[in-house]
Amino acid sequence: MDQSAIELVNREEVFRKAEKREKSRKRKDGKDEKHGTPKKTRRFEEPADKDAPADESPGMLTSQQIKSMMEKARHQIQQRKEQIKQISPNVLSAQVKEAEVHSVSIPGTEASLMDDAMEKAQKAAELQKRIQAKLALKPELLAGIQQPGVQARLINMAKMEKQQQMQAPKALILDDKGRTVDATGQVFQIPSRVPTLKANIRAKKQEEFRQKMHEKPTPDMTSASSKFFDLRVKQETSSRARKTFKFHDKGKFEQIAQKIRTKAQLEKLQGEIAQAAKRTGIQQASKLALITPKIAKEMSINSIPYMEWWDAYVMDQTEDNEEKISTSSDVITNLIEHPAQLKAPGSRKNAVPVIGTYLTKKERKKLRRMNRREALKDEQEKVRLGLVPAPEPKVKLSNLMRVLGTDAVQDPTKVEKHVRQQMAKRQRAHEQANAARKLTTEQKKEKRVKKLKESTTDGVQVAMYRIRSLRDPAKKFKIEMNSKQLYLTGCTVLHPDINIVVVEGGPKAQRRFQRLMTVRIKWDEEKKGKRNDADAAASADGNAPCRLIWEGQTKTKHFGDMTFKQCTTDAQARDFFLHHGVEHYWDLAHSQKILQE
Repeated sequence: MDQSAIELVNREEVFRKAEKREKSRKRKDGKDEKHGTPKKTRRFEEPADKDAPADESPGMLTSQQIKSMMEKARHQIQQRKEQIKQISPNVLSAQVKEAEVHSVSIPGTEASLMDDAMEKAQKAAELQKRIQAKLALKPELLAGIQQPGVQARLINMAKMEKQQQMQAPKALILDDKGRTVDATGQVFQIPSRVPTLKANIRAKKQEEFRQKMHEKPTPDMTSASSKFFDLRVKQETSSRARKTFKFHDKGKFEQIAQKIRTKAQLEKLQGEIAQAAKRTGIQQASKLALITPKIAKEMSINSIPYMEWWDAYVMDQTEDNEEKISTSSDVITNLIEHPAQLKAPGSRKNAVPVIGTYLTKKERKKLRRMNRREALKDEQEKVRLGLVPAPEPKVKLSNLMRVLGTDAVQDPTKVEKHVRQQMAKRQRAHEQANAARKLTTEQKKEKRVKKLKESTTDGVQVAMYRIRSLRDPAKKFKIEMNSKQLYLTGCTVLHPDINIVVVEGGPKAQRRFQRLMTVRIKWDEEKKGKRNDADAAASADGNAPCRLIWEGQTKTKHFGDMTFKQCTTDAQARDFFLHHGVEHYWDLAHSQKILQE
């Protein structure tokens, strides 16, 4: 009722303002008619209809319509005033004040918006009346709402809404002490968020998951403790047991793979041994027996001496008086005998091991700049003391005018000639210094030989090659000449079944000779008529014509310059190596040859 009164007051104010605007418009139109000035119109506006009156436009209300609307509004206001008389004066005054405030707050430009709001309110009221009329025609709907079940559901819905409001976050404020309190004044504790690392969070989750996986489900004891539970009856579960994750330990599959690889490698080795045994057969048994070292006969008990030689010096005993053991105290003293220490094979006499220092490129440049700076300071100090004359200024064509100044202007040709002479002099001095530092032919040769003759004091590098065929004299010449050029020592043994090349020298020369033997020399290229069927069969089997069978280090050299030795039997070849103290070279090469056959 109060709201409707406010709306009527607002409408009355709106109509009053609309009436004032209409009167002001009429006065303005009257003035224009007196002066005879036509009303200005825009170009894009359409001309008014001829049938319509001159003072009316299709987009505006006519004066008659406005008057009728005003009469209706006055009639409604009069009826409303009669209803308001029955309300108490205090309430009425408060409503009027509120209406005045609202009327003042509504600007004149919003009158059209107010009319739209009033129309919407009237439509809502009409819609409500129609709904009530329809409900009056169907009383069973109202009866259904008044049933206890429906009312209970409505009450429950209201309670749920109230609970949601209670569970909503409370409004918090700060008191005078800076504490966070709610509307009732109770202190509210806000949990603090402590920053932590992702790794800690991940580790905590993994630990919780691991604990859950290790926990066993507790058995349900309700059925066992029941009065009617029978243990003899088997219970069949309706669904299968839930499968859990089973994680493998780290490195488990790597160990399994390693075992499989080891087993496969062992089987492969056993197969190779079996094939080698089949190939050798009975015919190769005699050859294997020749290279097998002879095992000494088992020593019998009688061959064991009664007393070792080192005990004979202190024991005064013979085989006759075995039971009586006595020692000779004359040879025992309080002195300790230390054996003479032998020097290691690779140690140098009176040599102190020093680790060489290697500077980087940047450090070498810095050291060079420092040395040049010190030398320049020494020269400047000598010039300052008068020990040496001051050097001439370094004049170039680019700094000619800056160094000589007026002298260059007086006679430019003479100055330019003098500058060019200085430049040529400096160039000659530079070239002479380079020529003085340049090595002579003999020095270059000595340097090259020194590189090839590397120091073999700490040990000699030895390499042994097995060659299938050495019938081509050109290949023999290459082996001999390259060994001499690289300053290598060794020998070449020519045998009907096997050819062996042994070379001794430094590591750099060994690398060059190995490239010669394995890459540069084409062993398969023989002269016409020199290659027989045996070589062709060996090539078909896949045996390399030249193969490095052993390389290592020895204390000293055992051979002189490269020599060629022709041996017809195995015993003759082994005696040749035995004469030089390296018979094991022949045993190694010959045994590998037999195993491959």
